[in-house]
Amino acid sequence: MAVDRVRLVQEILERGAEQWPEKIALVSDGRRWTYSHIDRRANQLAHALRGRGVARGDRVLLLLPNGPELVVGIFAVLKAGGVFVVVNPTTKPDKLVYLAADSGARALLTGVDRREAAHRLLEESPDLKTVALSAEAEPADLPEGMWWWEQAYTEFPDHRPPLHAVDLDLACLIYTSGSTGEPKGVMSDHSNVVFAAESIIEYLHNTAEDVVLGVLPLSFSYGLYQPLMTFRFGGRLVLERGFAYPAEVLRQVEVERVTGLPGVPTLYSVLLSMDLSEFDLTSVRYLTNAAAALPPAHIQRLRQAFPHARLYSMYGLTETKRTLYLTPEELDRRPDSVGKAIPGTEVWLEDDSGKRLGPGEVGELVVRGRHVMRGYWGDPRATAERFPPGPLPGERVCRTGDLFRMDEDGFFYFVGRKDDIIKSRGEKVSPKEVENVLYRLPGIREAAVIGVPDPVLGQAIKAYVVVNGAVLTEADILRHCREHLEELMVPRLVEFRRELPKTGSGKILKTGLA
Repeated sequence: MAVDRVRLVQEILERGAEQWPEKIALVSDGRRWTYSHIDRRANQLAHALRGRGVARGDRVLLLLPNGPELVVGIFAVLKAGGVFVVVNPTTKPDKLVYLAADSGARALLTGVDRREAAHRLLEESPDLKTVALSAEAEPADLPEGMWWWEQAYTEFPDHRPPLHAVDLDLACLIYTSGSTGEPKGVMSDHSNVVFAAESIIEYLHNTAEDVVLGVLPLSFSYGLYQPLMTFRFGGRLVLERGFAYPAEVLRQVEVERVTGLPGVPTLYSVLLSMDLSEFDLTSVRYLTNAAAALPPAHIQRLRQAFPHARLYSMYGLTETKRTLYLTPEELDRRPDSVGKAIPGTEVWLEDDSGKRLGPGEVGELVVRGRHVMRGYWGDPRATAERFPPGPLPGERVCRTGDLFRMDEDGFFYFVGRKDDIIKSRGEKVSPKEVENVLYRLPGIREAAVIGVPDPVLGQAIKAYVVVNGAVLTEADILRHCREHLEELMVPRLVEFRRELPKTGSGKILKTGLA
């Protein structure tokens, strides 16, 4: 393997283990892991997965919180020749069953706390054959099909398993909400992932001296790329389970001398509500923001709180990872812009007929480049709609579904979405999926869900409901949603109506709700 070239995603870790074997690559859960240690553990787990039937191209679900096990698991699946699918650890059982069935997952890696859900998946998912449970202490015997993750470290060798793969093989499926209410698996091959990571590294000017703070879930592509990018440039990742305890996280920034802080508006809003003067944040040299634009007031306050840091505003979607970025030098002149195309890519605007548009006109953003993903798993129709033919024969571009305008200097400005998908906290939420859950609550006759503007979330989820005489409160509805939806999908607002506006054919008219 050439030191200066990476073809496969797992080579990112292997290159690090060869160049910096004893350098700390990961700080997480109070543990410090070197590049070589992560690599050896991933090798052992890869051998264990192969020994239990995981073959080239098999999908493997990883239902784990941010932590060393998840990082090792991702690289182990790749080393085994598989395709990793990181699932948000708060995902409810019904959705897990759907994801396992849709992806045809062969294996599941999870923690002992999800043992019950794992047992259900084994029973209801015909393709799922093996489940590894991680636990500090191994309790009683497990039923057939389950085994203890830690067995891999005592029963299997730590050398790299032989692998025959090319960069067109799939590396991962990242599930994103779709307009039908069912999540769609975005297919990312190795070349997509490696290119996107290296392009972002290029404009952030990362070096092996960088220490990156990871608080975003690795089930979210923005979070997932933090270990991939950090290991690619030989840095150190400080991986936290989340941002529930911001003071503790900021202490880690001090102790580890963090230089890079990737965030979203909700995270920065929490930071700005704190007294940051008690923390030494002078090590931070750059901040990145994606998901939604930061309000100008927040930009100014962040600059005051991090006087030594450069702030990058960015735009992307799962289907392309990253698409646009605004250099810190342009932030004062164009605070509302999300910039130009990332290095090595091309973007433009089109109207509904496919005609290219010029400055000042509003149209759909179209993306061309190596980071345009392969399509949607098992859904050729949706793939054809989102990824139509490009300018060259045989290539595909990505129609983002987002409306932008461009200024005379070629900088882009987000205007809105073409469909009704809600972009909240940086993640796509399907109104249909939330509405389906609302209709399962006895007493609700009609329901409609939309996104409403929010300065921090980008869009907040609002539910409009009509009841059939039942006595329901907002608390009842939110409690029901929390029982059946991931937290990011739970409405922030609920409004009761006597009736909802309709079209002449009786369809709910959502434009009449905003």
